[in-house]
Amino acid sequence: MRRADRLFLIIHALRGRRTALQARNLAATLGVSLRTVYRDVADLQLSGVPIEGEAGVGYVLRKGSDIPPLMFTADELESLVVGTRFVRAFAGDKLAAGAQAALLKIEAVLPPELRERAARTRIYAPMWRDEKSIEFAARIDRLHAAIGASRVLRLDYRDETGNASAREVEPLCLAFWGGKWTLGAWCRLREGFRNFRPDRIDTLAETDEVFANVAGRDLDAYLLAMRGYYSGME
Repeated sequence: MRRADRLFLIIHALRGRRTALQARNLAATLGVSLRTVYRDVADLQLSGVPIEGEAGVGYVLRKGSDIPPLMFTADELESLVVGTRFVRAFAGDKLAAGAQAALLKIEAVLPPELRERAARTRIYAPMWRDEKSIEFAARIDRLHAAIGASRVLRLDYRDETGNASAREVEPLCLAFWGGKWTLGAWCRLREGFRNFRPDRIDTLAETDEVFANVAGRDLDAYLLAMRGYYSGME
C-alpha cells in the first residue's frame, strides 16, 4: 500500500470517533507494523493534523475537528471537482478513473457543508461518449503510456492538408488546447521537435525501443523550443 493511501486511511479511521483507536488495530487494518503506524501518525501530527494520543494509549482526532486530510478550502475543493470533470471529459480513461478515485477519497473525509459546496459547482464539462470518443480516449491512454515508458512510436500521420507520411517519434508530452490535443515529440524523420494531432494519426504502433533522455531533444528542450516559437508569433 502506498504511504499516501495509508495516511488517508488513518485519518478516515479516526474521523468521527469518540474513543481512542489503538495503534495495533490500525496496524492490523493497514497490514503494516506498529512502528510504521507510529511514524505515520507522528508525520501527520507534524503536518498539522490535530491527532491526539500516543503509543500505547491510542489516537483520536481533537474534539471539534472535522477536516479534510490536506486542509482544503472551499475554493480549492471546487477547483478539484472542476478539474476532475474536465479530465473525465477530455482525457483518457486511465487518467479519468484516477482523478475520480482521488476525488472520492477526498470527499470521504469532508465535513457535510464542504462536500455539498463542492458538489454545487456550476462549471461542467459534459461527456458525450460515442464510439469515436471512446476510441480517441483509448488513443490518449496509449500515448500517455508511451510517454511514461519513453517508448518510440511509429505513426502513419496526415497533416492539415491531408498529406500522409510515416514517422518514428520519441513522445515527450501531451497538451490539451481547449478542443484539440497535441502530442509533443522529437521526430526522427525531420530531426526536430514536432507537434502531432492524435486525431490525425491513422495508425499508431508501439515499438520495443526505449529512447534515452538526451539533452537538446528532451522535454525541457521541447518546451523551450515551443516557447520561442509561439512568442515569435506574437
